[in-house]
Amino acid sequence: MATQDHKPDMMKFTPTFHNDTYPYISPTQHNLSGLSVLITGASRGIGAAIAHSYAAAGASHIAIAARKPPTDIATDLAATAKAASKDPPQVLSLAIDVTSRSSIDASVKEVSAAFGRLDILINNAGYLENFIPVAESDPDEWWKTMDINLRGPYLLSRAYLPLLLGTEGGRKTILNTSSVGALIKRPGASAYQTSKFALLRLTEFLEAEYGEQGLLCFAFHPGGVMTELAKVMPAYTHHMLQDKPELAGDTIAWLTAEKREWLQGRYLSVNWDMEEFLREKERIVKEDLLRMKLAV
Repeated sequence: MATQDHKPDMMKFTPTFHNDTYPYISPTQHNLSGLSVLITGASRGIGAAIAHSYAAAGASHIAIAARKPPTDIATDLAATAKAASKDPPQVLSLAIDVTSRSSIDASVKEVSAAFGRLDILINNAGYLENFIPVAESDPDEWWKTMDINLRGPYLLSRAYLPLLLGTEGGRKTILNTSSVGALIKRPGASAYQTSKFALLRLTEFLEAEYGEQGLLCFAFHPGGVMTELAKVMPAYTHHMLQDKPELAGDTIAWLTAEKREWLQGRYLSVNWDMEEFLREKERIVKEDLLRMKLAV
């Protein structure tokens, strides 16, 4: 299903606006054999959908990172791969606290030992506080949002960069799950939207500091999905949560099926039509669009 009505201007970068996956981005058209992917927050929702899309695309190694990884995830991903006529991936379940350095450092050793490489890191784990004005907010809850949504991607990127950059012939790619919320301000969402705003800048810093070493880093809005996390949003916002998690999964697998250096440091939305988005490549690069800037 595609629609383009009643969307904020920043969501209208392409004429077509998608709520669900579509044939152009089908992961079954790719063969990502040999590819190694790590996805945080992958036990359910958007993260799980991304994992299944990579399985359908034939990725050989998929690491599922979560506080409590599902026990049956390897069986589920194997079934997805089989349905797409692909070999089942090697699946590594990682119990990770994205705010814990020791937990993350231990996971690097596990991934290195199991896969011997890492091509793509997807920082997807997130947290969303209840919508409360600043003066009424719980400081610990407010900071927990910042800790998971910003410090988490920082710690993971910091820890995995040596493995990513050291993987011979690897994709050397980091994707950060941001949000359209980074581009707007909704009263009560100061922690969440500030954390996602800051994540866009961190994405640009990773580009600035490691781009010359081959790192590709960009951020994306995963759509408005009614996940368990999103249910804490006020009821008046729930009508905006119409997107399917498979849209994010298939879009990300499609985008990383080849290394697209021109996306370096940029933001995009999975709701945008990717065929139309590619037509804008020259303009995006020439005008240096889809980055954080101050309009003066």
